Amino acid sequence: MTIEKHDLVHEFPELRDKIHELKTTNAHFARLFEEYHDADREVRRMEEEIETPSDDVVEQAKMKRVHLKDQLYAMLTQ
Repeated sequence: MTIEKHDLVHEFPELRDKIHELKTTNAHFARLFEEYHDADREVRRMEEEIETPSDDVVEQAKMKRVHLKDQLYAMLTQ
């Protein structure tokens, strides 16, 4: 099974420069960016079956990742 990449630059390649700029100049963005990537790693481990939690735990982790991505996207496009 192929696991999709959800890293922020892969999700929004057109915003690559803005992502880099905010990571280096905005502490709140940088913290959310790290939280997002931690959540993405956690979901990928579950999808790759390295960890095998319940479906509810997987869905909660995915929702956390989506929520963080929405916050980051809002910051990138304002």
